[in-house]
Amino acid sequence: MRAVPEAAGVALPGKAVIVTALGVTQILAWGSTFYLLGVLAPFIARDTAWSYDYVVGGLSAGLLVAGIVSPRLGRLISHRGGRPVLAVGAILLAGGLLGLGIAQNLASYLAAWLVIGAGMGASLYDAAFSTLGSVYGSRSRDAITSVTLFGGFASTVCWPLSAFLVEHLGWRGACLSYAAIQIAIALPIHLIFLPRTSAAITTTQRRQVQLEPHEVRVFFILATIITTGSAILSLMGTHLLPLLQARGLDLSFAVGIGMIVGPAQVGARLIEMLAGHRYHPIWTMVASVVLVAVAAVMLLAGFPLVIVAIALYGAGNGLGSVARGTVPMALFGPERYPVLMGRLALPLMIAMAVSPFIGGLAFQHGGAFWTLAMLAILALTNVLLIAVLLVQTPKHRSESYGTE
Repeated sequence: MRAVPEAAGVALPGKAVIVTALGVTQILAWGSTFYLLGVLAPFIARDTAWSYDYVVGGLSAGLLVAGIVSPRLGRLISHRGGRPVLAVGAILLAGGLLGLGIAQNLASYLAAWLVIGAGMGASLYDAAFSTLGSVYGSRSRDAITSVTLFGGFASTVCWPLSAFLVEHLGWRGACLSYAAIQIAIALPIHLIFLPRTSAAITTTQRRQVQLEPHEVRVFFILATIITTGSAILSLMGTHLLPLLQARGLDLSFAVGIGMIVGPAQVGARLIEMLAGHRYHPIWTMVASVVLVAVAAVMLLAGFPLVIVAIALYGAGNGLGSVARGTVPMALFGPERYPVLMGRLALPLMIAMAVSPFIGGLAFQHGGAFWTLAMLAILALTNVLLIAVLLVQTPKHRSESYGTE
């Protein structure tokens, strides 16, 4: 694929190179942060005698920090491009993981997660999407979709890697290994393969981040949809196995069904990548919201083929990640995209941080039924909100959104 000329006249690397670079670092970033405790938490709690709730709470603290710093990072990407932000993100992740590996008490452990949180804000999807948007502008849809295809393999790659590392090096050695991976692999990839500046957005355009009154309404609705979807994702990611077991499935069968989520996500994203240029990105969000709602209602109603509900949820969640990156670009344009993505990340990360705790309370006091009922209410609320968004953006409903 041909390179796009930079504003200064220097050719960018090909889109395939940039997408692959970001895709690899997304796998490493998600695997060493969001998915880290899925394997390491029991070992950390057993080795240190720290409460398991506090061990897992480190991730929630990190997500909160990521949300807090994201608006500022969006502005930095708008002004300076994504290369320096993503590079610093890798350094912060390495420092935080180093802190985890040497933590001798709970306070230092949680402090390390605060550093990791800052790195998450500068390293995960929102920073990557903003970088692609600043480089390719309105032609970034296929690039964003391709990066989410890579990201869908984060748990597939890093859970086995984490299990191998913890078995041979212990949980501290695993954290130190991930710190080394960030410095030795992620950091050089960002510095070598990402452009030094933004190619698609000029200095004048970068100042245009204000929203018109009607755009404020649209942005608020969009932010609510994305935040609610993220809350569902985080809640399901934390409580899916206990919910399946509460329906009478044994652990091994529940794990087997839960593994369907990953392939369903990737499959839906692949379809979006192949066919997405034929329709506006808002329809990707519609499909995502509806699929998740159908899955939630099926689980609540006790639909006998649980595997179908989980597959629909996985597909909806996979499309949701793509829509989260492409719909803001389509509705508000490339000029304001990095800044708006940073603003969207704040409530999103907060929702991801607190929803597992709220879901845990619902599960503890109301059982699986009330937890699933809460999921269904959130999902159906998003269906109503996406209908309102369609009404608020009539001119976009029938437009296509090209990739090149």
